[in-house]
Amino acid sequence: MAIADLFPATEGILSLAPANKTELLDLVSAAAAARMGRDKEEVLEALQARERLGSTALGRGVAMPHTRMADMEAPVAILARLAKPIEFDARDGEPVDLVFTVLWPENEPEGFLPALSNICRVLRDNRLPRQLRQAKSSEEALAMLRASDTAAPDEAAEEY
Repeated sequence: MAIADLFPATEGILSLAPANKTELLDLVSAAAAARMGRDKEEVLEALQARERLGSTALGRGVAMPHTRMADMEAPVAILARLAKPIEFDARDGEPVDLVFTVLWPENEPEGFLPALSNICRVLRDNRLPRQLRQAKSSEEALAMLRASDTAAPDEAAEEY
């Protein structure tokens, strides 16, 4: 799935100031639940259950909390740029300040891993995280995401 399809509007891009990982998951769960018309606690529990399996931090200041949920109509993705990096149990020890949260319909498993892979692919190049950290608005960040999705895969300089 193209990133433009995951992030169809700027409401999926947030500026947040959580104190820690727990507060971050609570904030993105509230935003996702509002978009989905679901209870925040249900979304939060699904994300926390996934984190208990192992940290979803990718490294270099980026995390991708993700899970599949029943009774979803369509995928929901949220990009959160944090005002201050937080500890996220990353293997590289780096605190996280960019968080891509992806919630996927359980009844559509075939698209889930390709969507996560696509996000990782566009993040391989250090330029995109750097640009997202400097974006002046949600609109600018969304345009950067869409532009990165059209770049050739071999343009990636560094891999996770």
